[in-house]
Amino acid sequence: MSRIADVVDRTLEVAVVPSFTRIGYDVRSRLEHWTPLTEYDLTDRVVVITGATSGLGLSAARAFLAAGATVEILGRDAAKTAGVCEQLRATGVQGSVRSLVADTGNLDAVRRVCDELADRHGAIHALIHNAGALDKQYALSPQGVERTVASQVVGPFLMTGLLLPLLRARPGARVVWVSSGGMYTQPLSVTALDSGPDGYRGAVAYARAKRTQVTVAQMWADRLRPDQITVHAMHPGWADTPGVRKSLPTFRRMTGPLLRSPQQGVDTLVWLVADDGAPLDTTGLFWLDRRPRPIHRSSATRRSDTAEERGLLWKWCVQRSGFVGDG
Repeated sequence: MSRIADVVDRTLEVAVVPSFTRIGYDVRSRLEHWTPLTEYDLTDRVVVITGATSGLGLSAARAFLAAGATVEILGRDAAKTAGVCEQLRATGVQGSVRSLVADTGNLDAVRRVCDELADRHGAIHALIHNAGALDKQYALSPQGVERTVASQVVGPFLMTGLLLPLLRARPGARVVWVSSGGMYTQPLSVTALDSGPDGYRGAVAYARAKRTQVTVAQMWADRLRPDQITVHAMHPGWADTPGVRKSLPTFRRMTGPLLRSPQQGVDTLVWLVADDGAPLDTTGLFWLDRRPRPIHRSSATRRSDTAEERGLLWKWCVQRSGFVGDG
């Protein structure tokens, strides 16, 4: 990277708003001369992506298919997921697409789709944990875990563990967690993951889950380093998606003209899966706009991120998910 690009990037990061909006994407992509996603070839590679029936997930699926990948789309609604697959096939994409049906917060459903994937494929190139909604009302998963944490932390944790044999079978395999810049507002707290309905706030629960995702991704990265499975987390910046329009209407009204398109939001996600350079040189990083970013922006969240808390988090994920493998 040029010194000019470095200086501009740091300036954007300090200001936050331009960094997270389309301004950051436009400036960085031009200054750093990014390789267009259309130049990548993912032929014969299997990509599994959750929450891909709309928004960022759907945009990412389109990009993977355009690169020739075999894409497995996982959604909660069978009819909607099948319909999206048919629509994608109708566009004449290079790759092939199939559907999987499960709520990632339901551990029984997660186990079932992992069995389906093992029946369909001998190896997986990439597993992308993208599913995740901001729920305004408190609810529990079928296994009794708060729904936001269940679908964005516990279910994906189990899915990662169960799919390790397929990931190990593919050299250069990778796991990517789609987080959010909102995670910067929440400390790491295992106790908070078991919070009840009193005082529940959907936006806080969502940000807390996103913080936890980034930490879990780093812990998986450490454990899977000997297997040469790369694990990263990323955030898309502020993108104009159906989820934002539904859950954060006031935020969207205030930032509308500056929001990224879904295609801009998933650029780094697709790049982390498709590029065999920088994304494979390291593991356990947190990315925005094709650069690793710090996982803390305040001393408060930094103080919460201790080795003891991380140890408790891993045990909590194992207990809640029931994963007893060798990860």
